[in-house]
Amino acid sequence: MKEKLNQLFKDKLFLVMLVLGLLTIVAAAGVVTIQRGNAPEENPYMQMQEPGALIAEDKKNEELIPIAGDSNAHKEEPETAPAGQRTQETETKLAKAETKKETAETQAAQVGAGQDAAIPLVLNFSDTSKITWPVMGNILLDYSMDNTIYFPTLDQYQCNPGVVIQAEVSQPVETPANARVEAIGVNEEIGNFVVLDFGNDYLATCGQLKEIQVVENEYLEAGRILGYVAEPTKYYSVEGSNVYFELRHNGETIDPVGYFE
Repeated sequence: MKEKLNQLFKDKLFLVMLVLGLLTIVAAAGVVTIQRGNAPEENPYMQMQEPGALIAEDKKNEELIPIAGDSNAHKEEPETAPAGQRTQETETKLAKAETKKETAETQAAQVGAGQDAAIPLVLNFSDTSKITWPVMGNILLDYSMDNTIYFPTLDQYQCNPGVVIQAEVSQPVETPANARVEAIGVNEEIGNFVVLDFGNDYLATCGQLKEIQVVENEYLEAGRILGYVAEPTKYYSVEGSNVYFELRHNGETIDPVGYFE
């Protein structure tokens, strides 16, 4: 009887140990399952960047790589200014550019000349060049620097560095050749006058003018009206209305008659 009780006790103890073992295994399995549930699930697929992001990244890298021979390779991108400031700077730059443009146009086209004077003429006068008469008329007083000639109004003999050409009052006086207006002035002897630069140190002076139509530094084509014949000064009252014409080369007066066509 005692042996049977011991055997029964042993069987119950075994069952208890077996149950406890099973419970321990179940509990351990539950803990593992809970830990897996809390861990972040890995994405089984490879993560790829969007095509647009790759292109943008490539462009950015290209901008950072200097190109051989490119002078702008090391220039930094200008910082973006606020909208209001950027607008003001843009307007300032536009205003400066417009001012420079107007200044260039003013320098090219002289005052009173209009836009036609924007392109300077090529002045290449020489000893073989020809000029037209500033007015058509008889020569009242010849060029004479070697000998004296008689001046009726002055009633005396003296040298004449130019020619005095008969003309009617208010008759138009034309530019004898392509020229640049060197100077405009007035004196007692020849009245209002215009000095023309033909190029290569050839200068011509037209006097006894009124209503002058040109300005200094203006480029003139041959035939352009310089002004009109004025009443003669007191030095030519007997000779009558005329145009005084003088030609110089390298500062020395020369006879213009040989250059007239």
